[in-house]
Amino acid sequence: MSKRVCMVVAYHPFLDARIFKKEAKSLQKKGYHVTMIVPRRNGRLFDIDGTPFTNRFRNKVFTHEGIRIVTYEWESCRKQLSKVSSNENVWETQGFTNQLTQLAIQQNADIYHTHEYLSLFAGVGIKRLMKKRKGKDIKLIYDSHELTPDPLHPRYTEKQRDNLKQKLLIMLDEVDYVITVSNSIKSWYLSHKPKLPVEVIYNSPPLSKNYLPKQYSSNGLTIGYEGNLDDKKGMREKIIGITELCSKKLNFKFKIIGGSRFDNPFVIPKHLQSNITLTGWVDYLNIPKYMKDVDIGWIDLENVETSLNNNYAMPNKFFSYLNNGIPVLVNKCHSMEAFIDAHQCGFVVQKTNVTSQDYADALLYLSENKSKLKTMSMNGRKVMENSYSWEKMEERLFNVYQQLLTK
Repeated sequence: MSKRVCMVVAYHPFLDARIFKKEAKSLQKKGYHVTMIVPRRNGRLFDIDGTPFTNRFRNKVFTHEGIRIVTYEWESCRKQLSKVSSNENVWETQGFTNQLTQLAIQQNADIYHTHEYLSLFAGVGIKRLMKKRKGKDIKLIYDSHELTPDPLHPRYTEKQRDNLKQKLLIMLDEVDYVITVSNSIKSWYLSHKPKLPVEVIYNSPPLSKNYLPKQYSSNGLTIGYEGNLDDKKGMREKIIGITELCSKKLNFKFKIIGGSRFDNPFVIPKHLQSNITLTGWVDYLNIPKYMKDVDIGWIDLENVETSLNNNYAMPNKFFSYLNNGIPVLVNKCHSMEAFIDAHQCGFVVQKTNVTSQDYADALLYLSENKSKLKTMSMNGRKVMENSYSWEKMEERLFNVYQQLLTK
């Protein structure tokens, strides 16, 4: 009989690349029976760019690509889930009554796999109540996509940060395995809980097929950006600034694979409409096709000094670029810089706060050193083939599950 897995989700879209496309689908392929408990907002599920589904996925329970999806209303859970910050003695009476916890218990799974701070809180409730009501010992995974609370982020007061951290440490005592996305975050957990089992599973894509090495033989340069454009980071202004500066010196293109949130379009200035292209959101598995003409992949993370998550980040797009033999251009962030230094697969601008002019200078330098770009390209693809593709990460995921089921 196949083991039952329940993915417990507080705010990610149910088609999230890490949760649905990679982890859930990989576990299904391995023979696990996978259910996801996912939130509706204002009665709707939403796509990865925030677009609400209107004519699809209307049933409360349905199956999509072999994964059973059970939905709940986020608004009805918010108050109870926020009780995580209250004294632990009210958790069961006021916190674990939420719909997410209760629906997850009904799945009677063997392993519960949580993905956010609040879904971890629901998971602690699941573990305690399954034992109390059914006498069943379940295994609990916390898939820490980031550090919450971020030890440096100004969104929290010092008092809030200390309280949320203390509650996290209490919850971690009931977690059977932590999965996270960078070695730096793993080290943070082990510094607080040295005996906690922690595995790093990077946000890597499956190894792209039909790969052809890049030659860098043309005179032009195309920089690519994969993902969402977030106005808060001043990203649009930087894209425009980089393009204006570089296009004066060479045949320059900026290709955005993904783009704006559904309600916040990116308006390209008329004089740059031949230099900046927007593909719109594309199917996850089709991304390599859109990467074929990209020479350099761009990542810019701001507020590195006030966000440990940004300093420790290893974003999906980082590995997506390398997967397609595309060197990465980044600002100075600890984890990405360490990876690039180790594998010689990109270029780090030695500033945490990088201007359009700084990036343009780096791009113009690289455009004049195509042999370096070609070497970086080959190094990036090779390290993905040997160590970091999703096929390699999948083995780590299966190993975590196997360890839990044999304890």
